[in-house]
Amino acid sequence: MTNDAYILDTVRTPRGKASPRGGLAGAPALTLVEHVLGALVERTGIDPAAVEDVLLGCAGQVDEQGGNLARTAVLTLGWPDTVPGQTINRFCASGIDAVASAAALVRSGQADLVIAGGVESSSRVPMFADRGPLWTDAAVVERIGSVHMGIAADVVATEDGYERAELDAYGARTQERAARAWAEGRFAGAVVPLPGGLAHDEHVRPGTHMDELAKLEPAFAELGASGQDALALRHLPHLGEIRHLHTRGTAPSLADGACAMLIGTLDRAERYGLWPVARIVSSASVGTDPVRMLTAGQRAISKALLRAGLAPGDLDVVEFAEAFAALCLKIQRELGFGADRFNVNGGTIAMGHAFGATGAILAGACASELACAGGRYGVAAVSGAAGLGTAVVMERVA
Repeated sequence: MTNDAYILDTVRTPRGKASPRGGLAGAPALTLVEHVLGALVERTGIDPAAVEDVLLGCAGQVDEQGGNLARTAVLTLGWPDTVPGQTINRFCASGIDAVASAAALVRSGQADLVIAGGVESSSRVPMFADRGPLWTDAAVVERIGSVHMGIAADVVATEDGYERAELDAYGARTQERAARAWAEGRFAGAVVPLPGGLAHDEHVRPGTHMDELAKLEPAFAELGASGQDALALRHLPHLGEIRHLHTRGTAPSLADGACAMLIGTLDRAERYGLWPVARIVSSASVGTDPVRMLTAGQRAISKALLRAGLAPGDLDVVEFAEAFAALCLKIQRELGFGADRFNVNGGTIAMGHAFGATGAILAGACASELACAGGRYGVAAVSGAAGLGTAVVMERVA
């Protein structure tokens, strides 16, 4: 049995700064998940008993984010014990992978109604807190070449010949677009603030200009000098050296946040009086060279388009996680994505990267922008650590 899988609705929290003083720092990840799941049920009117699975992306599954938050939230919310839950870790691509997996369940006939999403509280569970061998075992790090993501971004900038001014221009553009999108209310349909809490993406800096970004120091030069450059060059000796060009103005800002998306069949949509936003056409998850790790999202887009029988030129909306400016310039150049359809409302450099939640947020934003712009096809994609990437292609429902 084969069904079409539809995005029926999406809700998310604002993204708070990953700081003890951030707007969401007082809320544990479980609270964030409970909030978006509860808001999704309230808004759509679905019966939680009809939800056949809850798939949640989370990159740091330790301490407050351990113990399968998807199942934990189902139980703490008082939903029926029959509703299962699974927490997925594909690093930064965890949230988009949850969306792809939920759609696969629906398309294959294994489920009719699934919630997908993600969460990350980087304020409370810092990056690398799980102390996995990918980060901490020297022999594993050397064998794989598992450099820091910022070093990987500078590797791509070096290899592809980008200049600092190009990266700064992109950083200024995404800030300007995010500020404009918030001013125009582009995210109002999805954002559900916690009671009395943060109501907007906290990282956005209206009025950011290139001359301001040009004054920032390279963010990863010191890290590179500590041994990371040497590690990368042992795997990519042809580079000779690594030019450190990314700054905190052209790198994704770490954030806290959560997102929940309802995915189901047309029959379930009709049963609850919901109008589908978009049909999920295809998806793809890929792996690539861990030293150039952040190119995986681009490869995932190409593979997902091939599966859908589409070309890059068929896409009207592209939501690509801004894993550093160089990767955005690279994908625009190589796949021909003009500024008129690439991250038109800004991205994670400006609004924040809440690892496990980012992909689901981008998928929801892609569906919403397709509806607003009247486009037909869109894609959401994320690159993650160790050379992982996932993309989801969708079609607007007329």
